[in-house]
Amino acid sequence: MSILVCGGAGYIGSHTAYELFKRGEDVIVVDSLITGHEKAVIGGKLYVGDIRDSEFMDKVFEENDIEAVIDFAAFSLVGESVGKPLDYYENNVYGTMCLLKKMVKYGVKKIVFSSTAATYGEPERVPIKEDDKTFPTNPYGETKLAVEKMLKWCDNAYGIKHVVLRYFNVAGADESGVIGEDHNPETHLIPLILQVPLGKRDFVEIYGDDYDTKDGTCVRDYIHVTDLADAHILALDKLRRDSSSAIYNLGNGEGFTVKEVVETARKVTGHPIPAKIAARRPGDPAKLVASSDKIINELGWNPKHNSLEEIIESAWKWHKSNPYGFGDK
Repeated sequence: MSILVCGGAGYIGSHTAYELFKRGEDVIVVDSLITGHEKAVIGGKLYVGDIRDSEFMDKVFEENDIEAVIDFAAFSLVGESVGKPLDYYENNVYGTMCLLKKMVKYGVKKIVFSSTAATYGEPERVPIKEDDKTFPTNPYGETKLAVEKMLKWCDNAYGIKHVVLRYFNVAGADESGVIGEDHNPETHLIPLILQVPLGKRDFVEIYGDDYDTKDGTCVRDYIHVTDLADAHILALDKLRRDSSSAIYNLGNGEGFTVKEVVETARKVTGHPIPAKIAARRPGDPAKLVASSDKIINELGWNPKHNSLEEIIESAWKWHKSNPYGFGDK
């Protein structure tokens, strides 16, 4: 039987699909390639299309014996979501609804859903736990929370069991150096920082230095993309094993300020990496740090690349070898 990875040509999806493939799973990838890359799909079968396209998705389900779905298909830029909320509801909420309708039609009862720490909004406490209140401060977080609620009711009505993974800042690249992070435009902090030593920008911008943190810059929890992929596979194994729904945070449990990330990148690359302070971005909470105790205790998740320096080193290896990402330039 096959595992359907929606959004499997994107950054996190491609790493998860690759880890599944290495474990001998039959991997089916669906991606519109709006933000994903065909070259990022290593192993498995790629279908190029949109999960909102009913005939296309019928073809995918009818041509493959799909056991479970891992869903990464979503827009994920916080700032963009504030300016284009309807685009985010259309793609993230309606898109997942279309996917769930096909799962109901074809009797697929397991889904691992890629959610986000943005569902919490400004956290009540740090580190954040799964049962903390959810008050998103941007449409991106709202759309992910809406899908989480939709999954709950689909479990109730159709018996579709889900594992929701809420994660924080993802970074790094596969140790092979074959796949890594490539967004256009790039908005993630670590690859933006690394564009400076690559000669692609003169400095990095730090959005706000007046937050209530130790150096005034935002605090985030960074997790290596391969560790994240491993967690998705553990979630899949859980659904196979006990067929019960759950929500888990994924993170390091340790937060770093933006200035600390820049300083670590300077150390890794040996480049001065000039930084300039810019205005805050709308919707950015001051601190987001996860407690991952629940998934560690219940599923035995064991992050193997949990130092910020190691995460940045793997990203630097990828970007040095692929300064234009998956492009041919």
